[in-house]
Amino acid sequence: MNVMKPIKHVLADNDVDKLIKNMKSAGFGAKKLAQAVDILEEAIKDEETKLFIGVSGALIPAGMRLLLKDLTDWGDVFVVTGATLVHDLIEAVGEKHYQGNELADDVELNKKGINRIYDVFLPNKGYEELEKWLHTIFDKIKEKYGDKKLSIKDFIYEIGKQVKDEESFLKAIVDKNIPIFCPGIEDSAIGFHYWSWMMKDSKNRLNIDTFEDIKDMMDLAWTSDRSSIFILGGGFPKDFIIQAMQFSPKDHSSGVQINMDREETGGLSGAKLKEGISWGKLGHNAKHVSITADITIVLPFIVTSLKKRLK
Repeated sequence: MNVMKPIKHVLADNDVDKLIKNMKSAGFGAKKLAQAVDILEEAIKDEETKLFIGVSGALIPAGMRLLLKDLTDWGDVFVVTGATLVHDLIEAVGEKHYQGNELADDVELNKKGINRIYDVFLPNKGYEELEKWLHTIFDKIKEKYGDKKLSIKDFIYEIGKQVKDEESFLKAIVDKNIPIFCPGIEDSAIGFHYWSWMMKDSKNRLNIDTFEDIKDMMDLAWTSDRSSIFILGGGFPKDFIIQAMQFSPKDHSSGVQINMDREETGGLSGAKLKEGISWGKLGHNAKHVSITADITIVLPFIVTSLKKRLK
């Protein structure tokens, strides 16, 4: 057994990574955070390991956009919610999220056309401008593909190719040619704006095969020598990533998960990574850690520490 040591104050020299390393000898969440960075560092440095990153929750409205972009330097495959793409694109078309207050009067906010995401405000204008922009993009995709089949991954890529904002998470993924999946894209403003585009003209249709991405995801998972997972939140991004190994002769060799959900209800979002071993999704000897914490608090420390180690 290792001796428990108190965490030293090391911020005088602004070295976050030194602080994280110091947490290894601590307990509870502090130790788990240090373990998470170690696991991710090892996976990223191993050229034979593919890092699959799942992103859910309102991370971009909360200010995590550039940190998600940083993750594109290390991630080999991304699976995201539609909302993740929507909020990135709202910023990309020039609209903004604003600091608000969770105690604000929601009736008054509604009268003013302001949507509240806990303590973040997003005016309706953001969705209105996104709709206008997306309709032009859908027109371009229709002109390019006609009735030719495309996957959701292809569909996302065609949208991302039109993004000019250099701070965009999606643009970074497309520029680096990283596979990105969004199995539930219709459950987002992108899906709604696609529907409104179809309502404008009976010819406004794209031949999107929603099952094509499963083949691509399985190919990526099965052909990797080793794979690691980094799950931010849970939901279908987590499931889409880990189920790729369930029916294969392989399993993920390491993993990190950050969430706030409880495991007792049986929901996948709250399930610890350890549970995945019983399903054959995570290896028997896999290095893994599940951190119960607010992602917006933990992610900045993880990314900052990794940037120091991987520079």
